[in-house]
Order: sequence, then C-alpha cells, then structure tokens
Amino acid sequence: MLFFALALANLAFFAWWRYGSPADAADPAPLMRQIAPEKLKVLRPAELPPPKAAKSEKLGPSSASTGRCIEWGGFTLADVARAESALEPLALGPRLTQRRTWEPTSWWVFIPSQGSRQNALKKVAEIKELGVRDYFVVQEEGEHRWAVSLGIYRSEDAAQVRLSRLRNQGLTDARVAARDNVVAKVWLQVSSIDASLQARLNVLARQIEGSELKDCP
Repeated sequence: MLFFALALANLAFFAWWRYGSPADAADPAPLMRQIAPEKLKVLRPAELPPPKAAKSEKLGPSSASTGRCIEWGGFTLADVARAESALEPLALGPRLTQRRTWEPTSWWVFIPSQGSRQNALKKVAEIKELGVRDYFVVQEEGEHRWAVSLGIYRSEDAAQVRLSRLRNQGLTDARVAARDNVVAKVWLQVSSIDASLQARLNVLARQIEGSELKDCP
C-alpha cells in the first residue's frame, strides 16, 4: 500500500508540473548567472560623469587664421594701383581695405633759429669744432630764418639716424621736424592673416621698393 501511495503522489506532482504550473514562470538560475545584485550601485544625477565633448577638427598651420591685420604701404595715389594689381591673385575680397593718411614728403634735421645772422655764424663755428661739415644757414624770411639746417631726408627714420649721430658728436640742440609739404598716402590693409598669406605679402613688399609691411594701427 505504501508503494502505491508514493507512486500516486509522484504521478500527481508530475501532472501538476506539466499542466498546472504558470506558463510564464521564470527560471531563477539564468537571471542569477547574468546579474550580480550585490555589485549594482544606483547613482544620483550629480554623480554621473560629464558627457565627452566632440573633438574639433584640427587646422593645419597654413590655414589657421590669427585674426591679425597687416597694412602695406604707404603708396602715393599714383602708385596704389600697382600694389592693388599685385594683390589681385590673392583674391582677398572684403579682407582688403584702404586707409588714407596725410604725411610729410620730407623730414628736416636742424638747429632752431638763432635770432640773428651773428648768432647763426657763432653756432656754425661751434658745430665745425665738433667735426660737422654738412650744414647751411637758412636766410629766407619766416620763422626758420637764421636756423642751421643739418640735412633733409625722405623718411623720419633716416632723419632720426642722422640726429643720433650728431648727438654722439656732442651736438645736443639739434632736432627733427616734418617739412611743411605733405602728400596723401594709401595703406592697403589685409585682415585675418595666416602664415601662408603673411609669407606671400612679404614677397610682394620686397618687389615694390620703398614699401613696408606693419601691423594695422
């Protein structure tokens, strides 16, 4: 009787397992193999790492614009057309603009008026003793009458070089001033300079004598 009771119980359990258990019952073993609950950690929003920034494209040295502005000049109104023609192959478009100035045509190194012919001749004797030979006394009527001229130069830089040499010789009362005559000058300004464009401008500047490149004011 005990044998038949055990057999009947086993048969009833098999029937329940096969036909009576829920169809969607999950097997716990696969889940335990996929997730280790003790290793999970819930993070607060403040603890999340920041998103990675997108990598920007790197520019080569020849294409990186510095934002620098350079001007080329100064040209007379008669010469500016030649300079503009030289720049045409660069296709600068709105990056090319003009700046006009009024500049002296020459610079004067001189000793101010001595007030009289006698005083001017006395000053001439002094500068002769210092070894200065290039000079003349201004005799025309005006504010510079009886001044002693020591040279006239096309640029202020050249005049300053002359003044420095005279002061090294001991002539301390000489000075530099612009002459009365002025002329219109044109400076061609190029913006957004990069290394390649800078090199090409350097070449052009050497082709036109007397022109120079400098930073825009």
